[in-house]
Formats: sequence, structure tokens, C-alpha cells
Amino acid sequence: MEIANITQIFYELESMHLKSEVRTSAKELSNILADDYIEFGSSGTVWKRKDYNTNHVLSPDVFEISHFHVDVLSPDCVLTTYHLMNHTAEKKTLRSSIWRKREEKWRLFFHQGTVTNGDQ
Repeated sequence: MEIANITQIFYELESMHLKSEVRTSAKELSNILADDYIEFGSSGTVWKRKDYNTNHVLSPDVFEISHFHVDVLSPDCVLTTYHLMNHTAEKKTLRSSIWRKREEKWRLFFHQGTVTNGDQ
């Protein structure tokens, strides 16, 4: 697979879970998050897959991705890194995600957000 296609595929996957209709739906999130998903949130909170089943709905904020990069770690594992501007909260974070392919479907296995003020 050529790198332009890989970048587009994972940019779309990352963009999908930022959409307000996905962020506010436990059902939609379940289609993206792996069963063993873990997140180190920008707030400092550690979230697990079970936290998103019913009681943790994400805010429907407006986001913009920049500096998007993909590293293929193996045929079934990819690391994405990018800057994320939350225009609603006026907050910028550095993001990283690990996507794993299981049963022909890419699932988000790990995600981290770190608040930043600069343009590193």
C-alpha cells in the first residue's frame, strides 16, 4: 500500500471519531474503539473502553487536525500523530493513536492527548 493511501485512510479514521455525532454516541464509539482500548486524556484522566459504554460521552466540539503523520509499525499496527485544535474550547493538543487491525477492521487501541501552547 502506498503512503499517500495509508495517510488518507488513517486521517479519515481519526477524523471520524472527532465528529460530534460519533463523540456523543456510545454505539458509534463502539464501532471504533478496541475492546482493550486505553486513553491518556489531555485532562490527565486515564480512560478505558468500558468507560465509553454509557457514562462517558465526549463533547461535540469543533476540531481541526494539522501536522498529520502516519508510521506503519507492522502490517496490522499503525501509529498516527498530529496536532488538534479544539476551536470550541480554544485548546491545542498533541495527539497520538495506535490503530490495530483485527478481523479485517481497524480499531483504535491507544490514544493520548497532551495540551500544548506552541506549534512544535
